Amino acid sequence: MGKYLILWKMDYSRVPVSPQERGTGWTALLGLVKQDLEKGTLKDWGSYIGEARGYAIGEGSEVELGIALQKYVPYVKLKLHSIGSVTHNQEIMKALSA
Repeated sequence: MGKYLILWKMDYSRVPVSPQERGTGWTALLGLVKQDLEKGTLKDWGSYIGEARGYAIGEGSEVELGIALQKYVPYVKLKLHSIGSVTHNQEIMKALSA
């Protein structure tokens, strides 16, 4: 199972101009985030206040995470980075030292 840093940002071309419609949309998206946190697909989630962007930490295989994240498309743009643990990095350094 892999661990990933997910950087997300809202696609402004899809965000409604009306504050009321934006509020309804954000509430729906936050509901999806809460579901993913409860399922354990996401381990952490946060937004940068006032920027309509943020981060999440996801765990699972590439396929599991890919399926889970598709529900946010096309409203949210995503960028994923694989996270290597201390143990992973120690293994890499051990291989370099051999």
